[in-house]
Amino acid sequence: MILSMTGFGRAEMTDEEKKLVVEMKSVNHRYADFTIKMPRRFNKYEAGIRNILKEYIQRGKVDVFITYQSFKDSDVAVKYNREVAREYMKFFRDMQEEFPDVMGAPDRALTPAILGRFPEVFSLEESVNEDDDSLFQALEKVLREACEHFTEARALEGENLRKDLLEKVDDMGALVAEVEKKSPEILEAYRKKLTDKVKEFLERGDIEEGRIAAEVTIFADKICVDEEMVRLRSHIDQTRDILTTGGAVGRKLDFIVQEMNREANTTLSKAGSNEITDIGIELKTLIEKIREQIQNLE
Repeated sequence: MILSMTGFGRAEMTDEEKKLVVEMKSVNHRYADFTIKMPRRFNKYEAGIRNILKEYIQRGKVDVFITYQSFKDSDVAVKYNREVAREYMKFFRDMQEEFPDVMGAPDRALTPAILGRFPEVFSLEESVNEDDDSLFQALEKVLREACEHFTEARALEGENLRKDLLEKVDDMGALVAEVEKKSPEILEAYRKKLTDKVKEFLERGDIEEGRIAAEVTIFADKICVDEEMVRLRSHIDQTRDILTTGGAVGRKLDFIVQEMNREANTTLSKAGSNEITDIGIELKTLIEKIREQIQNLE
């Protein structure tokens, strides 16, 4: 199975006490990069969440959103932050000493009701039983279900990409076959052209075949792309095998495409005719399309 790096997954569960929802989406990325947004009460489970995600995802930038709703009558507790209140009082006393003419004694001017309005003197905290793992067990179940849906979506897109890549690889194979067919024809055409040119300068009917053969050999060395075509065929076969085997194929294919591009560039530099040049350009265009598609694979 081949997976795309883009996908979406969602799962939820509801019981008498709570509702849990997990949503996840991803885009292309060189490595596995997880961003998890969740209520503070789940912070202690972050390592476990990441370990579960790694079981399903090897590459991609993945955003995970965890939402939690409690149906209990009281699921929060008011916390009095004594040290914060003391800090406020300390600074008010410092201000009173510095500006005695404009400020009264803070102990008399500040009532508890007024002091309690300042930020962080009172705060609301979710009441969580630190020894209770049932919440993580529920979360794990929903998270794995979301990951399954996420994987299904990526597999569906991955299969479409696989089919498209195989078609493009087949087109490359046809272009390579065309180059292999035309190369001998180009050499023969050059030989004939060279022979005709020599005949124009020779009054006698006999031609120095050795010189013609030497010129043809030099030309053949310059335009010969046999090695490039052999390597391209090898890369094409490798790509087919990798796409058939499946798994995390993105990095492997990215390397092969670089090699394909190198052979196509060499073929263009050696092109001995406009026909070969045109085919070389088509090869490079196909390789670029393949490269773009591969960026979407895990």
